[in-house]
Amino acid sequence: MGKVLTIRLSDSIADRLELLSQKTKRAKSFYIKELINGYFDEIEANYLSLERLNNKNAKYYSTKEVKKELEL
Repeated sequence: MGKVLTIRLSDSIADRLELLSQKTKRAKSFYIKELINGYFDEIEANYLSLERLNNKNAKYYSTKEVKKELEL
């Protein structure tokens, strides 16, 4: 069994979610889970990328250096 999470939605988003739920006869939680599953990997990757960019020990390469290394 999963964990329960309470969130606060704007009125407009809550209304849209309610309407979608009614029209499709699916639970609102179904759509919330779909949205989270659809975007979680992307958001997580973005934050990991930012962490790497902020790493003071990171080495950065110019386009010229990359082309030379890859023999392009």
